[in-house]
Amino acid sequence: MLRVTQIRQLFEHEKITTTQTKAYAMRNDAEKLITIAKKGNQGDKVQKMNAARLAASRLGNDREITKKLFDDIAPRFTNRPGGYTRLLKTGPRLGDNAEMALLELVSE
Repeated sequence: MLRVTQIRQLFEHEKITTTQTKAYAMRNDAEKLITIAKKGNQGDKVQKMNAARLAASRLGNDREITKKLFDDIAPRFTNRPGGYTRLLKTGPRLGDNAEMALLELVSE
């Protein structure tokens, strides 16, 4: 799992501005966590608990973010087969000219 803190911030604020390289790396991990939460919500109590524990361990045991992931974010994407995030290139950063991007959760 890369960029745990930034993934938590993405789930908390539902969008984050970072470099393109970090955004591409975070995108896969964030989408995998949303898929885990979706499948956990569709299962019984035991499956939901196991999925929540798995997601919490990957998010650094942050209970608030895990709760938001399972109660708010994952239910939004129940009918969506994938592609939960959107990556928009915003141009170079002033100072070091690093390519920046906005990574956000898709709204339905």
